[in-house]
Amino acid sequence: MKIEQYRILEKSKIEDFIDSLISISKVVAPVYKGFKNYAFQKIKSSEEVSLKYIPTIIPPKKYFMPQRETLLKFDIKEDLKIEPVVEYENLILFGVHTCDIAGIKCLNMVLSDNPKDTGYLIRKKHITIIGLECNDYCDEYASCAFVGAHMPTTGYDLMFTELSEYFIVHIHSSKGSDIVEKTDLFKPAEAVHIEELKALRNNKLKIFNNEVPTERRYLPDLFDRSFNASVWKELEQKCLSCGNCTAVCPTCYCFDIKEEVDLTLKAGERYRVWFSCQLDPFAKVAGGIDFRRERSARQRHRFYRKFRYHIDRYGMVFCTGCGRCSRTCMAKINLKEVLTSLIKESEAKIWRKWL
Repeated sequence: MKIEQYRILEKSKIEDFIDSLISISKVVAPVYKGFKNYAFQKIKSSEEVSLKYIPTIIPPKKYFMPQRETLLKFDIKEDLKIEPVVEYENLILFGVHTCDIAGIKCLNMVLSDNPKDTGYLIRKKHITIIGLECNDYCDEYASCAFVGAHMPTTGYDLMFTELSEYFIVHIHSSKGSDIVEKTDLFKPAEAVHIEELKALRNNKLKIFNNEVPTERRYLPDLFDRSFNASVWKELEQKCLSCGNCTAVCPTCYCFDIKEEVDLTLKAGERYRVWFSCQLDPFAKVAGGIDFRRERSARQRHRFYRKFRYHIDRYGMVFCTGCGRCSRTCMAKINLKEVLTSLIKESEAKIWRKWL
């Protein structure tokens, strides 16, 4: 840890800091919505912000990849005119947990790959991310330690960590450094502050346990053995194919393209909306053929998409352990329980083979 990259903000000044951000730019932060629900939304005052919150209903990816996004507008009243559209604005995301930062990093990797997603990459440049580290579990649904998303690594401009009487802030980019200078509320960190941060991180290693009875490195082998597991048929009996799990996932990026014309039938727009691999129409192709007709196949695809396919292509798991899919599932399908069942079934097969 380089001490010059850290600053100190007294807890009594956190509201002053947030209000200073609002004077600089549009600020989006977690806001309590009632019934243990939180949402990232634009704030007008620091009083609206919830510093203690479980993951929001929809992840902050909605600001990078909007739920409805206009791609182009066309007009054929005289000559054919096609105008590409990229909608973006400068904003600051405040209070983003490390699991959601991990989700944004996953999207960055995929949507920077060819073919590049121009709209996403332009919006990304105009968004500043201020993280807020979790010192304890959000709730029983979280599995961030299993996927390694419980500790700050990269992907943010500033990272706030709450210590005894203050926040210690890691400056990770020039945008973060500019904010520290503009708000003028911070003090330089000293060696004693760095030691307290190290002690907190060491204590987190005891608090955040591996929530699934295996290690992340064994996931490829587990899923290679589990394609025909009975667990998928068991999920078929539960799953309602509502798509909630993918709608709230911070790393899902599937979409559908639609076009609308106005009443003259001579002008309109093309736009995309979020779509879900858990919905029946998703895998339908020409001729009405559906290559994932069964709910078991769709659930299996969801889990392989998080824990297998992207390991081959990008070398990383695409689950961030936020727990949203388990928290929002109407059928009470719990991600940690499914992984545990796969592990038990796989181990049982291995034992039977050796007996």
